[in-house]
Amino acid sequence: MTQDNERASELKKIEMCDACAGIQRNWRKAPGHVELVQGSNYTRERESGIVKITRYVCERCGTNWEYENDKTNMHAGWSLTGRRPTKY
Repeated sequence: MTQDNERASELKKIEMCDACAGIQRNWRKAPGHVELVQGSNYTRERESGIVKITRYVCERCGTNWEYENDKTNMHAGWSLTGRRPTKY
C-alpha cells in the first residue's frame, strides 16, 4: 500500500461532527462552519503563483482542516488534514 493510500484510509476513519461532514471539500468559496477556529497561515508556490493556506480546527470534534485560497483554481478550498492530538 502506498503512503497516499494509507493516508486516505486514515482520513476515512475520522469521526466528524455533522457540521464538518457537511463541508464541501476541494471547492473554492465553499463555506466552513461556525465552530472552526482559525489557526496559522502559510504560503505555497503553485503553478499560478503563491497561494495562502489557513489552518483551522473544529472546536466540537477536533477535526483539522486547511483552506487554500487560490483564486485561479476552483478545486482548491477545504481539505481534511486529520485530528488534533487528544490531551491526557
